[in-house]
Amino acid sequence: MCQVGEDYGDPAPEGPPPPRPGRELKCVKCKEGLPVVVIRAGDAFCRDCFRAFYIHKFRAVLGKNRLIFPGEKVVLLAWSGGPSSSSMVWQVLEGLSRDSAKRLRFVPGVVYVDEGAACGQSPDDRAQTVAEVKLLLQTVGFPWHVVALEEVGGPAAVDSFLQQQHTLGTERAGGSPGPAQGEERQSQPCPQGPAGPPPPAAQTEALSRLFGSVKTLTAKEELLHTLRTHLILHVARTHGYSKVMTGDSCTRLAIKLMTSLALGRGAFLAWDTGFSDERHGDVVVVRPMRDHTLKEVAFYNRLFAVPSVFTPAIDTKAPEKASIHRLMESFLLRLQAQFPSTVSTVYRTSEKLVKAPRDGCAAGPRCLLCLCTLDVDASDSATAFGAQTSDFSQTHPPTPGAEAGTPTEVGSAQRGGQAQLCSRREDSRAWVMEQLCYGCRVNMKDVVSGSRPRVGT
Repeated sequence: MCQVGEDYGDPAPEGPPPPRPGRELKCVKCKEGLPVVVIRAGDAFCRDCFRAFYIHKFRAVLGKNRLIFPGEKVVLLAWSGGPSSSSMVWQVLEGLSRDSAKRLRFVPGVVYVDEGAACGQSPDDRAQTVAEVKLLLQTVGFPWHVVALEEVGGPAAVDSFLQQQHTLGTERAGGSPGPAQGEERQSQPCPQGPAGPPPPAAQTEALSRLFGSVKTLTAKEELLHTLRTHLILHVARTHGYSKVMTGDSCTRLAIKLMTSLALGRGAFLAWDTGFSDERHGDVVVVRPMRDHTLKEVAFYNRLFAVPSVFTPAIDTKAPEKASIHRLMESFLLRLQAQFPSTVSTVYRTSEKLVKAPRDGCAAGPRCLLCLCTLDVDASDSATAFGAQTSDFSQTHPPTPGAEAGTPTEVGSAQRGGQAQLCSRREDSRAWVMEQLCYGCRVNMKDVVSGSRPRVGT
C-alpha cells in the first residue's frame, strides 16, 4: 500500500519537458514556419497555416451542407458577444471581403439579445453593456438589431408565434410545403443612438419575477434558452431572414448533447445538436461553428484580435453542481483534460443521429415551448412519459362554464367561486402541460404556478 513519505523514484524535473526532436521546430502543414499553436499532440501550426485551417473548417461546413445559397440575403447571425459567436461573425466578415479567395455570397445581419433582466443586472450595467455592443456592431458594418429579452412577452412576438403555430398546423394537415424563403425586408438600423426604446418597466419587472419564481438553476437556463430562441426567431421573421446562424462550437454541442440526455430530451438530439434545425418552419437554424473546439476558437481570437464583449450569464459564478448544465460541463471538460478525444467522440456521436420520429408521429402535435414534434404514444404506459400522457389525456381544455346553482348564503357563494376558480386553474395547467414534451414538462414543474410564461413566449 502507498505510504506517506515513501520514495517512488526520482522527483519530477522542474519546468516543461524537453521537446521531441524534429516535431516542434516546424509546422506540420507547411514544414517551414515556426509553430505557435498546438491543437492536439503532434499538431503544431504556424500562424498562417492555423488561420487557413480554421477558415477551411468554417467554409467546409457551409459547403458540405448546402443550405445557404449564393445571393441569399436573408441570413441572421445570432451574436451573444462571447468567443464562439464573435469568431463566427468575424469569419463571415472576412469571407465577404474582396481579398477572400472564395467569397461568401450572402448579405447577413446581426442580432444581439440583452438578457440583463434575467441575469439580475442593474439598469446602469445593462446600459453600459448595450453601449459597448452597439459600438462594436457599428464597426462590423452589417445591419444589426439589439433587442431586450423582455420583448418576447410583447404582443408582436406572441402574435408572430401563434401565427407560425397555425401555419405549421396547416402544413401538417394539408402536407403543403412551407412558405417561400423570407422576403428581403431587412431594415437598416440607425447608426447612432439606441436601436429602439428601452423596454417598459412593467415588462422588466414581470420577467424578473418570472425568473425569480423558478426553483432551480437548471430550469432557469432552459427557460432562458427557450425565450431567447423565440425572440431571435421573431426578429428573423419580422425583418425577412430565413436562416439564423448560431455560434455553437463542437465543445458546447458535446456538452449540450449530454445535458439534453439528462433532461429527457433524447428524442430531439438531432435537432438540438445537428448542423440544421428545421423545426421552426419558415426559419432554419444552422450551426456553422460546430467543427471548431473551444480551444481552437480561443487561439484564433487571441492570435487575430477578434473583438468580443463580456456579459455575465445566468450561471456566472455558480458552483459546478448548481445545475445539470454546469455539472455536465465540468464533467466533460475534466475528461477532456485527461483524455483529449472525449469531446470529439461525443460530437461524432451526434453526427450519426437521424431526424426521424416514430411512425405516425411526424405529423403529430408539437411542444408549445421547444416546438419539437411530440413523440407521444398514450398506449405505451411503460415509460414515464407514456404514463403522464395517459393521465393528462383524461383532462380537457378549460371552458368558461356557468356557475352551478345559486347558493343562498354569501359565504357559500364565495367559497364555491374560489373552489371553482382553483379547479379551472388546475384544469388549465394540466391542459398546458399536456401540450409539452417530457423535458419541458420537467422544467415547468420548477416554475411556481401563476408565474409561468405565456404560451407562445
